Formats: sequence, C-alpha cells, structure tokens
Amino acid sequence: MPGPAESLAGQFTEQRKTVPPVQLLSNEKPSKGERTRQRILEIAQASVLAKGFAATSIEEVIAEAGITKSGFFYHFRDKNELAREMLRRYVAENDDVFDEIFGRAAELTDDPLQRFLLALKLLSELSRDLPGGHPGCLVASICYQERLFDPQVLELNTSSVLRWNARFLGYIEDIAAVYPPREPIALEDLARALTCIFDGAIIMAKALKDPGQLERQVLAYRTLVKTLFSR
Repeated sequence: MPGPAESLAGQFTEQRKTVPPVQLLSNEKPSKGERTRQRILEIAQASVLAKGFAATSIEEVIAEAGITKSGFFYHFRDKNELAREMLRRYVAENDDVFDEIFGRAAELTDDPLQRFLLALKLLSELSRDLPGGHPGCLVASICYQERLFDPQVLELNTSSVLRWNARFLGYIEDIAAVYPPREPIALEDLARALTCIFDGAIIMAKALKDPGQLERQVLAYRTLVKTLFSR
C-alpha cells in the first residue's frame, strides 16, 4: 500500500494533468526588446550547458538569435554581464520550481516529514518527465570554469547555492523538531546533501548516458530521510 506522501503525490500528479494552468490577469505582453533579450539568454544557456562558457562565443549567439552585434551589445555590455543575467534567470527558474512543489506539498499536508517526502517525490517525477534528462547545471558549470568570470558572477553563484541550502535546512529543521533523527547527524550536512545530489546526479547521468539517474538519486535521498526520521 502506498504511504501518505505517495498517495498525495499521485493526487497532485493527476491534478497537474487535468487542471489547466492558471492564466495571469494581465494584458501586458513582453516587448520586442525583452523577447530578444530572453532569446539571447536561452541560446547562451543552452550553449554553455552543452560545451562550456569558454567555447560559447558571442558571434554564435548572435547568429543563432538572428541579430546584429550592436543588437547584442544593446542588451549586454560584455560576456560577463551575459553570464550574470543568465545565472539570475537560471536561479529564478529553479526557485519557481521549488516554490511550486514545496508550496503545493504544504497545501496538502501539515506534517513536516510527509510534506518533505511528498515534495521529493514530486521532484523525482518532474525530473523523470524531462525529455532527454536534465540539460545540466549552470551553477556547476560556472564553478568548473570560475577563472573565466568576474567576482560578481562568482558571488552570485555562491549566494544562490547558500540560499538553496538554507531553504532545504529549514524544511529539515521543521522535521527534526517533530521527529528527532534516529541517528546523530548534522542537519546542515543533510540539507546540503540534497543540493549535492541534484548536481552529482546530473553529472552521473551525463557520464553514464543514463537520464534516469536524477530521479533515482532523489528517491534514494528520500528513502534516507524517511528512514532517519520515521518513528
């Protein structure tokens, strides 16, 4: 029989299939300039994840976007400014995913352990539904090539990871307040392990050409949390 988190995850998955997305009550549409800017960021991110920042040239981004060089520099002063905005966009997209999934889990159950287990289940299902697997982690890509970036990019990268760690730690501290862990463990390390699993599983999936790695590693972490805190 499925547990509470599994049942709630199934309900949420079915709702996502049948309920149409919420439409914002706004007639505002992005301007042509904003659409061009977002297109540049999309192209640059795909290229950086595929072959790295050093191998991504402004010229190829311009050609793919179908704009002039002056058009590119209208939006971005240089390659480091492009990197900063690309990273902000990437982090915001990930924050939106976490907000939706953990927020929805909080709506479905008040129990902090079941809430966290449900969110991990939903994250695993989300990773399974990605066509061809996760495209890669921009944060990790910047870490591997940090000499190419200015201090602002590196500081933004660090602060993003610290924010995600703090988010996960908050969830785990809520669990530990109700369900003391069965084994001694530093809660901060357990929280950081989830961030490590996301990035590590993406690397493992690419190295082994196995797109299911992320889903399975998130579920393995979920089993660890369930075993550690269940009464």
